[in-house]
Amino acid sequence: MNAKAPLAQTVGWTDLDVRAVDTVRILAADAVEKVGNGHPGTAISLAPVAYLLYQNVLRHDPTDPHWLGRDRFVLSAGHSALTQYIQLYLGGFGLELDDLKALRTWGSKTPGHPEYKHTAGVEITTGPLGQGLASAVGFAMAQRRERNLLDPDAAPGTSPFDHHTFVICSDGDLQEGVTSEASSVAGTQELGDLIVLWDDNHISIEGDTEIAFTEDVLARYEAYGWHVQFVDWTAGGEYREDVDALNAAIEAAKAVTDKPSFIGIRTLIAWPTPTKTNEHSAHGSKLGTAAITGLKELLGFDPDQTFEVGADVLAHTRSLASRAAADRLAWQEKFDAWRAANPDKGELLDRLVAHELPEGWESALPVFPAGKAVATRAASGDVLSAIADELPELWGGSADLAGSNNTTMKGATSFIPAKRSTHEFAGDEHGRTLHFGIREHGMGAILSGIVLHGLTRPYGGTFLQFADYMRGSVRLASLMGAPAIYVWTHDSIGLGEDGPTHQPVEHLTALRAIPGLTVVRPADANETAQAWKAILEHRSGPVGLILTRQNVPTYPRGEEGFASAEGVARGAYVLLEASSGTPDVILIGTGSEVQLAVQARETLEAAGVATRVVSAPSLEWFADQDDTYRESVLPSAVKARVSVEAGIALSWHKIVGDAGRTVSLEHFGASADYETLYREFGITAEAVVAAAHDSIAAARGDSADSAPSSSGATPTATGTGDQQG
Repeated sequence: MNAKAPLAQTVGWTDLDVRAVDTVRILAADAVEKVGNGHPGTAISLAPVAYLLYQNVLRHDPTDPHWLGRDRFVLSAGHSALTQYIQLYLGGFGLELDDLKALRTWGSKTPGHPEYKHTAGVEITTGPLGQGLASAVGFAMAQRRERNLLDPDAAPGTSPFDHHTFVICSDGDLQEGVTSEASSVAGTQELGDLIVLWDDNHISIEGDTEIAFTEDVLARYEAYGWHVQFVDWTAGGEYREDVDALNAAIEAAKAVTDKPSFIGIRTLIAWPTPTKTNEHSAHGSKLGTAAITGLKELLGFDPDQTFEVGADVLAHTRSLASRAAADRLAWQEKFDAWRAANPDKGELLDRLVAHELPEGWESALPVFPAGKAVATRAASGDVLSAIADELPELWGGSADLAGSNNTTMKGATSFIPAKRSTHEFAGDEHGRTLHFGIREHGMGAILSGIVLHGLTRPYGGTFLQFADYMRGSVRLASLMGAPAIYVWTHDSIGLGEDGPTHQPVEHLTALRAIPGLTVVRPADANETAQAWKAILEHRSGPVGLILTRQNVPTYPRGEEGFASAEGVARGAYVLLEASSGTPDVILIGTGSEVQLAVQARETLEAAGVATRVVSAPSLEWFADQDDTYRESVLPSAVKARVSVEAGIALSWHKIVGDAGRTVSLEHFGASADYETLYREFGITAEAVVAAAHDSIAAARGDSADSAPSSSGATPTATGTGDQQG
């Protein structure tokens, strides 16, 4: 095989650069061979692409991977983690050769896919295909929002907050629907600082992509409103890595400021590995001794050595730090001039970098008067409008449900190119109301990109039922600990006539099952305000705020025995104490069902049953409290417990215990007004009272059935709630 050196004259590559690129190929092959599994082929064929980005294109600083002025790089093709790891090693970002040798092993800095906060220089966890590219749209949106918060009047390209987001994506990324959703948003938003490089190698795990992926991708991205280019390294019948052409395409992309850019690069996977070039076996398996020997011999490496890196090569690639220092110095001069001219903005930047909330911001939170029933979704909208001026970093919107989700801050303009303003929503690039369209999965990924970019706090809304459509993005945010905020409204059968297709039943439990995700379901308007306060003070992971469509009572806080709503921050608290102090039974509710517990308490207390009501908006936050506090709310000596929540009871069994009972919904809903649905499905105060008596009997050993039970029907495989036999 003839393996010509990359064509890289205009970019100024020397023989050392070419040797470094070939070193990348060898390291990728050796690392996968050593661990016995992984994805070597793409890392081998993308070696010159990644090297060009890291050594020539990206503005970054190996000595400070968190430098504010850096470009962002996202490896959406996360399976090819070595594409990034080897560049981080060569560039001096903190990885060493032993880390490459430890690929995919316990405790290493080089896990199977790039992981945020795990490896210095990795901006975001990728691996689930499509997530990286989709989140990169959020990175680019955040860059624009941050620039317009801090330096709105600077001419294009002159602000210290101007930079680019680069992405390497694969065929697989483009097959995932989430990239279609987010890429459409990017085109609408005209995100000129986003540049995507597509590795068009026609290979996936099942072989040639012809069997499943045949559309004209370039035309598709052009239709989204992107600037599109194509660099074909197979043109002319002889494979040649035309790095000069690729670099020219990148420079052309940078010059286009009113469109995101998409650059297709036709490659052959694993080139120039003998017997493995353009073979799908190189995608997700080690190459084997014979192929690696052939590759090393072809490139002039000793086949008897592994992980061979010339000292001159490493010294050359790690000179990146000194070259980066010059770029950083120029940036610093620009930044210092900005700060001197904008002291107030400088203070804002310091607060945003520190992720601190302004002093006294919470005084802007509204207090809702008792006696008036308010839907928690409406209360949430009032909270957002009230705190908007205090927290300019807070911004967000909805997946085409703004009027229902109440996610639009009063007076806020939309974050859109001004020419896309409508009579409903006027805006420009300085706005803060986001419009995701009917793209829940894309919205979730974009939110992750925005929050990981570093300076702002985004939220995105949809109906709780459609959290299913964004679960992949939510799970990845939870894995990363990315503090995105999801506003999920219409949280139960309480949404009524839209029926079972829109009524979430299993969702609260399913979301609580995701490690790292906090679910918060406030009971009334004042709990909603306190929920927002706690969420904004909480940065250890994403939060789902679960809100009602229907009105719910607003309780007289601090009066008539009702506790302050500040207990929301602790996850669960005593809303109403038992008349005797020591309860005979504890009723535990969330959201709209807390009112049923309150009503049931009146009946039970009238019958001489000392009853405590606990509002438990967040089981995750409650679990984080110390043993003493948890015991004070749910004393272990009180075995009689009843949970009430309009969803399946799976979340509650360990909380109510063996003698406990659950009032729940164990099947799909139906189309009717919400009052009818609650009555017909037995989610009523009367059901809570009956469950309480049953639980008390079980706790005393008087019940024939001491196992936890649910008032809901037996789970069924199909059918709507009004069709159960």
